[in-house]
Amino acid sequence: MSRNLFDRLFASGLDLARVAIRHPDGSVSAYGDLAARSGQLANALVGLGVTAGDRVAVQVEKSAEALTLYLACLRAGAIYLPLNTGYTLTELSYFIGDAEPALVVCDPAREAGVQEIAKQLATGVRTATLDSHGKGSLSAAADAQPAGFATVARGDDDLAAILYTSGTTGRSKGAMLSHDNLASNSLTLRDYWRFTADDALIHALPIYHTHGLFVATNVTFFAGGSLILMPKFDADAVIAAMPQATAMMGVPTFYTRLLQHPGLTRELTANMRLFVSGSAPLLAETHNEWRARTGHAILERYGMTETNMNTSNPYEGPRIAGTVGLPLPGVALRVVDPENGVQLANGDIGMIEVKGPNVFRGYWRMPEKTAAEFRPDGFFITGDLGRIDTNGYVQIVGRGKDLIISGGFNVYPKEVESEIDALEGVIESAVIGAPHPDFGEGVTAVVVASDKSLDEARVLKALDGRLAKFKLPKRVLFADELPRNSMGKVQKNLLRDAHKNLYV
Repeated sequence: MSRNLFDRLFASGLDLARVAIRHPDGSVSAYGDLAARSGQLANALVGLGVTAGDRVAVQVEKSAEALTLYLACLRAGAIYLPLNTGYTLTELSYFIGDAEPALVVCDPAREAGVQEIAKQLATGVRTATLDSHGKGSLSAAADAQPAGFATVARGDDDLAAILYTSGTTGRSKGAMLSHDNLASNSLTLRDYWRFTADDALIHALPIYHTHGLFVATNVTFFAGGSLILMPKFDADAVIAAMPQATAMMGVPTFYTRLLQHPGLTRELTANMRLFVSGSAPLLAETHNEWRARTGHAILERYGMTETNMNTSNPYEGPRIAGTVGLPLPGVALRVVDPENGVQLANGDIGMIEVKGPNVFRGYWRMPEKTAAEFRPDGFFITGDLGRIDTNGYVQIVGRGKDLIISGGFNVYPKEVESEIDALEGVIESAVIGAPHPDFGEGVTAVVVASDKSLDEARVLKALDGRLAKFKLPKRVLFADELPRNSMGKVQKNLLRDAHKNLYV
């Protein structure tokens, strides 16, 4: 029996007449429409020379056609390779050279540049186009194809997708995700978060990332629910959609912006049953304010490109601000000493390691890196530092690369940030280590403040006595905003680079 993710999504019990996508213009697509269109697109892919196991790189704006292309790649047995729409042609050349896709689907305005890259690399890659409305040469080719397509059989371990990591610590790595990686995690989340065919999910996330593509889309489709598809996050559009929706998945920025909207009320969210946040830490202040305004507790979870979702606050039970909840069913999680891999007691900070059917198959064409990131017993070293509290809830304290070693002492940025964020007049903060001639690294805070009279002296005075001396910032700097990537994560590497000469 085929284990192709598409076959599992569109299993025999699915009602093809049910609405799968609600479009911004008010029209809808049923599951039967998606099956037919994905068949046409799969036929078009095959016509362009795509065979099972080939990579199909996709850098296009979000649209229903782009989402259906993902399904078509699964059907054709190809490996879907979504790329951030913000990547430049220079950056694209690395991904095309590394992944060697058979086909690159891009915006029409970029096709000439992509073709020039292919010419320079001499890879023989072909190109096709889709614009923000889902129109282009690929769409036109699909229009001429039949809807019928015999989905290519795949096994559990066959690759369904490759997602490149952000590359903040060096060269971007392609995380290889199998059909079973994606199916098993989506089915677990469907059940854990109680998704059913009655759900309508507000989908305002990008679809080149795990959160928007594999979590929001796959979970909803496995439940037979519908997506309220939005090209991007727009607070007015989200507010307008809430009375017809039951759930929303977003990044913390979505929630902070919605809290600034006068239309956000308990009455507006009365039909909603679930708000999920991830991809970046949610401030406790945001969690508490959201509950006060709407009566809903945001459910925070923890995942990454290589593993999809690992933990989640419970659907029923306490959703504790500042934690990412409990390990999901089937996922084993432990916290170990980063130096020797020895498991630590609850409450101690160490490296988070996970194991389960959600964990990826390794890094594309990087066997040495893959081997280095797995323990002999199969646990994946996430690179995230955290602790498990007495109730079993997981708390993330930062990335291993963000750990500050100042004067021989370990300083965990999250601990310092939590104290600064609690100060009156502070919106948020980021704590980094900057090269220091005496201490090795100097603890440095970058603060975004609502109170423009707040200064370095006041912050340091407020922290005195609340943190050990070695944890106190050597400097407190102020900024209008913190640099973030497209998923809302603070890019501390940019802050470290900007302030690398602060103490020298």
